[in-house]
Amino acid sequence: MPTLRHRRTALAATAALLPVLLALAAPLLAPADPTAGHLADRLLDPGTPGHPLGTDGQGRDLLSRLLWAARPSLTAGLLPVAAAALAGALVGITAALAGRATEQALLRTLDVLYAFPGVLLAIAVATLLTPGLGATVLALSVVLTPAVARVAFTETRRIRTAEYLEAATVSGATRTALVLRQVLPVVAPVVLVYASSLVGLAIVYAAGLSFLGLGVPPPTPEWGAMLDELRPALFTHPWLAAVPALVILAVSVAFNTLGETLRTRLGTGTEPPR
Repeated sequence: MPTLRHRRTALAATAALLPVLLALAAPLLAPADPTAGHLADRLLDPGTPGHPLGTDGQGRDLLSRLLWAARPSLTAGLLPVAAAALAGALVGITAALAGRATEQALLRTLDVLYAFPGVLLAIAVATLLTPGLGATVLALSVVLTPAVARVAFTETRRIRTAEYLEAATVSGATRTALVLRQVLPVVAPVVLVYASSLVGLAIVYAAGLSFLGLGVPPPTPEWGAMLDELRPALFTHPWLAAVPALVILAVSVAFNTLGETLRTRLGTGTEPPR
């Protein structure tokens, strides 16, 4: 049984690592310039010589655009999660170890942010910023931080009355040393495993922002933007419009599976936010 669990974890990690490797190798694997269009070759079917996945409405090679689009799309999925993990862990640990007033102030602030549906909050933040990858990362970081902070707060509160913490306090350990040596080693694995399950959600949110024109601006390829660009061809060439949608689905499922696998191995019951 342990061997089976190891195999599942390895398969999930491989599936999540594959799109990252493809994104890094995009200059080597892409058969054409992702931004160069040829109107004479517009909306070619998959399997066309020279265009394995066909072309979009401007005659740009879909395979090349998908490979290059993996870079901003994965960046928009990984960076906000990393930022949310750091900020959420800091806020959660601070709330659990600080006084009652600080705890309540931080928790009520998190409740206000958590009360908004994630998609609406991301759109609200992104509309206040200049469209681009930076705006997407910041908007999604704001959306994901409250959920991570709740996990960090719950885990820290669980151990804050532990005997080894009381012993460290009695021995004269400073608050900083207590957090770095006693609290963080316990909380960090839980936060990291939980954060891994948020990558797929962040990728979907980022694609949604780009689909609405709030993410990476054209002509930079991005999966959500590609889906929007192919929307006019949905009824005439549905298979072309389905390509970026299937990629978004496959990559988000891969990262979600990795998060579920790691969470199962760790034995935590935390769930991703809405």
